[in-house]
Amino acid sequence: MAGKAERLAARRTRGAAARLSGRRQEIVAAVWLMLKGYRILGFRLRTVEGEIDLLAQRGAVLAVVEVKSRTTLEAALEAVGANQRDRLRRAGRSLAARKPDLMRLNVRLDLVALAPGRWPRHIPDAWRDDVAR
Repeated sequence: MAGKAERLAARRTRGAAARLSGRRQEIVAAVWLMLKGYRILGFRLRTVEGEIDLLAQRGAVLAVVEVKSRTTLEAALEAVGANQRDRLRRAGRSLAARKPDLMRLNVRLDLVALAPGRWPRHIPDAWRDDVAR
């Protein structure tokens, strides 16, 4: 029984460390976006459609920002599948529809890719090619 308890404790510890790391990565991404002129409207926003890491605005754009930490930019882009991208778009549109001041904005799905020892990389409209507009 001790083995099972130890494995469960180790799993909880890894989960807590992953959540903390994710929060730190989101803060780095938010600061990076603010330096680029974005206003951060929310962190970890939960909707029926899915969770949004960051919601940011610059001009007429409402950016639904996915934050990914991987070893390469390509790996970060590939880490967000088509179903997740669709959920994120729906979540962003849903949030915008509930707030009159956001309804006039163009909803866009952005990526902030983070890698150890590298500057953050912001990719506006990261998956524009996979959406029929």
